[in-house]
Amino acid sequence: MTAHIDLSKAGILAESSAVRVALLPPVARFSLRAATPEQKALSKALGAPLPAKIGQCGRKGDLEILCLGPDEWTIIAPEDQAATITDTCAAIYAQTPHSLTEISDREVTVRITGTKASDLITIGCPRDLDQLPTGEARRTVFDGVTTVLWRDGDQDYRLDLWRSFAPHVIALLETGCAELAGE
Repeated sequence: MTAHIDLSKAGILAESSAVRVALLPPVARFSLRAATPEQKALSKALGAPLPAKIGQCGRKGDLEILCLGPDEWTIIAPEDQAATITDTCAAIYAQTPHSLTEISDREVTVRITGTKASDLITIGCPRDLDQLPTGEARRTVFDGVTTVLWRDGDQDYRLDLWRSFAPHVIALLETGCAELAGE
């Protein structure tokens, strides 16, 4: 049984000389589905490109758009932009049919940084991290939990996971952080 973790408070969850695990502040998060003909109009309306290749990210300022499938994206932006994104997509819906669902409360994001960040990720993720380019992300698993793994730098990752699985994954990351500190 894992200890209670307050997922409403961003901050450091575990830290050693090798790695830091931190819960990031909440963000506006959306699931977007659209067919190929609608993608250009949605990119224009959102002001950022909808990437066509799975794993690639489109960015403009604080807005990130990750391609998860041929017709599926995750949009991430500061919380105060949620209404703007919803209104922007609603305004073009009649001419550009799509599905936009806010999923902000469903997920949390954990940042993993430090000289052994990649080592910590591999305790629960079977993906070859050397094959994940900086600036991209992939849907994957961490100890059987579906996650999205972002690579922001050589030893800088974000792990998006469903809130209900967060205590389990965070407990594993905390244990791994302590173990890596002992090496």
